[in-house]
Amino acid sequence: MTTPILYSFRRCPYAMRARLALASAGIPCELREILLRDKAPELLQASPKGTVPVLVTDTQVIDESLDIMLWALNHNDPEGWLDMPDTGLELITRTDSEFKPNLDAYKYKGDMAARARAATFLHELDAQLSPYLFGTAPKLADMAILTFVRQFAFVDKPWFDAQDWPNLTNWLQDFIASPRFTAIMLKYPKWQAGDAPTPFPNDNIH
Repeated sequence: MTTPILYSFRRCPYAMRARLALASAGIPCELREILLRDKAPELLQASPKGTVPVLVTDTQVIDESLDIMLWALNHNDPEGWLDMPDTGLELITRTDSEFKPNLDAYKYKGDMAARARAATFLHELDAQLSPYLFGTAPKLADMAILTFVRQFAFVDKPWFDAQDWPNLTNWLQDFIASPRFTAIMLKYPKWQAGDAPTPFPNDNIH
C-alpha cells in the first residue's frame, strides 16, 4: 500500500477533525497543505469540488471529513473513539447540519439570531458533558464537534467566556491545551508539486 495523501488546510475545522482522527489511528500520510485561495491542481484533480480535507488512498478518494475520520478509525481505533452510542453520530449530524450554518452566519455576517440559535445547541452540549459527551474519555463525537465549538468561541471570545456553560468551557479549554491539538496545528508551508513529502502524523503527536 502506498502512503495515503492528505490534502489539508491548517485552520479549517473540517480538516482539523480529519487530522485528529488520522493522528489517533496512527495512520501515516503525506500531508499537503493547501491555500484555499490558490488551490493546487492536484487537489482539484483528486476532488473537483475543491474543499478540504481530501484523503487519497490506493483505492479511493475520500473528500468528506467525517468519512475520513471513520475510515481511519475503522482501520485502527486504539483510543476507542468509535465506542459510543448511535446518538453520537446523530449529534455530529446535528452539528454539521444545524450548528455549522448558524456558526457561519454569526462569524461571517454578524447574525446575532444565528448566534442565539447556536448558543442553544451549545447549552445542550454543556448539559451532556461529564466531562466528555459520552463519559470520562473522548469519543468520535467529541473530536468531530470540538473544532467547530472552537471556531465559534473565537468569533467573540470575551462574550463566549461570559456565558454560563462551565462544562463546555472546560471541555474546550482541555482540547485546546492538549498535546494532540497542538501537534495537529503545526504550521507547514503551502505544498506544490515537487516538494519533499511531509509526513503526518509526526513524532510530537501523542
